[in-house]
Amino acid sequence: MTDLTQGEAWQALERHAPKQRNRHLREMFHADSARFERFTFRLDDLLVDFSKQRITGETLHLLRELAEETGLVEHRDAMFAGEHINTTEDRAVLHVALRHPVERPMYVDGENVMPAVAEVLDRVAAFSREVREGERRGAGGERLTDVVNIGIGGSDLGPLMVTEALWPYTSPDLRAHFVSNVDDSHLARVLRDLDPARTLFVVASKTFTTEETMTNARSARAWLVERLGEDAVAKHFVAVSTNAEAVAGFGIDTDNMFGFWDWVGGRYSLWSAIGLPIALVCGFERFRELLDGAHAMDEHFRTAPLAENLPVLMGLVGIWNRNFLGSVCHAVLPYDQRLHRLAAYLQQADMESNGKSVRRDNRRVDYTTGPIVWGEPGTNAQHSFFQMIHQGTELIPADFIAAAKSATPMGDHHLKLLANVLAQTEALAFGKTPEEARAELEGQGLTGEELEALLPHKLFGGNQPTTTILYDELTPFALGRLIALYEHKIFVEGSIWGLNSFDQMGVELGKQLAKRTLPALASGQLAGLPAVTASLVEEIRARRGD
Repeated sequence: MTDLTQGEAWQALERHAPKQRNRHLREMFHADSARFERFTFRLDDLLVDFSKQRITGETLHLLRELAEETGLVEHRDAMFAGEHINTTEDRAVLHVALRHPVERPMYVDGENVMPAVAEVLDRVAAFSREVREGERRGAGGERLTDVVNIGIGGSDLGPLMVTEALWPYTSPDLRAHFVSNVDDSHLARVLRDLDPARTLFVVASKTFTTEETMTNARSARAWLVERLGEDAVAKHFVAVSTNAEAVAGFGIDTDNMFGFWDWVGGRYSLWSAIGLPIALVCGFERFRELLDGAHAMDEHFRTAPLAENLPVLMGLVGIWNRNFLGSVCHAVLPYDQRLHRLAAYLQQADMESNGKSVRRDNRRVDYTTGPIVWGEPGTNAQHSFFQMIHQGTELIPADFIAAAKSATPMGDHHLKLLANVLAQTEALAFGKTPEEARAELEGQGLTGEELEALLPHKLFGGNQPTTTILYDELTPFALGRLIALYEHKIFVEGSIWGLNSFDQMGVELGKQLAKRTLPALASGQLAGLPAVTASLVEEIRARRGD
């Protein structure tokens, strides 16, 4: 692996960037009346508009040369071929197989994995149908009406985000709940309003040893046993795991254990049996449509030329903003309340993947890598942090995501929502000049010192880069396609930065130290703790009366 910043393409972008930093989007649109057509790309009804990004045709050309120089195409093809591109863990990265047509082979270590994928999907389909149709019931014969998913990280964020996004497709007779935080208030709040006789728990942990998940699972089990007895566990708990011994020891019938594979990373796992809650509350047909949408994007990413490839273009624009325009963060702004958990989901997908400073060749980077990802749904976000995007001191690229049509039409709500999407991207691009602000204030009757004092506060610099992502309607297919678009965009950026986007070593140290600290909190034995941690342990124990 060559030094990224010393490559010819990177150097060309370094020479190109100063010209673009000093150009305003107002000027670029004035100079090119066809800018929207030139920088808008489509896949069926999906439109991705980069025209309000601070790019030119030359910018994209140089970025594509960077992709080619860094071996993006070869790295992508290696992923689809099942090669062990997760180098630190010596694993394949093949979540794309989870949404691949089962009749078309995909291989890992010479084995076609599609029969195993099909077998798990068939079991998810059968189980979800039995619960939804009332064939599978609780220990006392009652129909199951509530599903509680107990997981953390990808086994929580993925199915939670999707079930929220697809709520118009959910069954009114089956409600989904999610518990992830080891904070007891999370589980207590969910259990408070549930009838144990009608509750099904899904414990999602590949190893069945994840500390937070198993703590919550054991407490949920105790809650159920106290009310229904020990024999009820097998009727009210299922597992998404590969540890049959631990699952059986918990009291779950291993016939109700749904497995997945080490080539499925947690943050890419909603397409696997981790998506069981989605199939339960939305129906397996909707879950299949979600998978089909993701596969459509997989095929586009795998086959489309770089110049027309949506994930590639999104990744290249991300590289441009991060490394050449100096942005620190990236805002995800869905103008759809159903996507209110999308930014949280993408925080993990992006920051756990590319929040790294060591390359695949084991050397430390000498350039910036993954951005801080954050966001909330519009229009509420407009009344909170948009102030900083409009008039703050940071360059904040943002994605505006919207559907042209609402699945739940009500008056003119959706038109007002869309009007805000268009208005905000226009305002962020073009801003408000001193002349425009002065004319506005004069129109309000202000003059002299009063006008001059207020004028600086009314200026909007604009030139904030945005991408607009538009599709017809947020169906399961459209949602799957959108999620896969971001998955592959993250892959593109990580590949160019030379990172292994598929491990998460950074989460381990805190876990290790927590295991050391827990006994000290319980017993007060402070030996081996740093002084500052020991002091805080004593403070906490004193406040608890221990």
